[in-house]
Amino acid sequence: MNEHKFLNRSQPQTLYMAVILCYLDVVFNLLNASPALILVGFVLAVGAYGIANEQKWGYTVAVGASVLQILLLFAWAGSATFTELGPLLDLIFYGALVALLLHPMSRDYQRIWFK
Repeated sequence: MNEHKFLNRSQPQTLYMAVILCYLDVVFNLLNASPALILVGFVLAVGAYGIANEQKWGYTVAVGASVLQILLLFAWAGSATFTELGPLLDLIFYGALVALLLHPMSRDYQRIWFK
């Protein structure tokens, strides 16, 4: 039986929370209604699904999309990222996602166990 998962509770807490944040970012990006962020949101969903199924490509896609999300935020908001509440909250969530994905526990687990 081929089992596909959307969440994998056997992974370290950093990867588990990163997958949850990826899915949460998808919802927030859809509500934002910006075409670029909607596309990044779908790419994050694909990456989260890959991480949950322990695929190296999923980890790579999720890291790339989360970093792209931060770059798009700075391109869109510029210096207002640090002075307005909305972009600042976006930056906090996007930064938390990048930190969870690049945490040494996440990197070690994906290097050893992902196919």
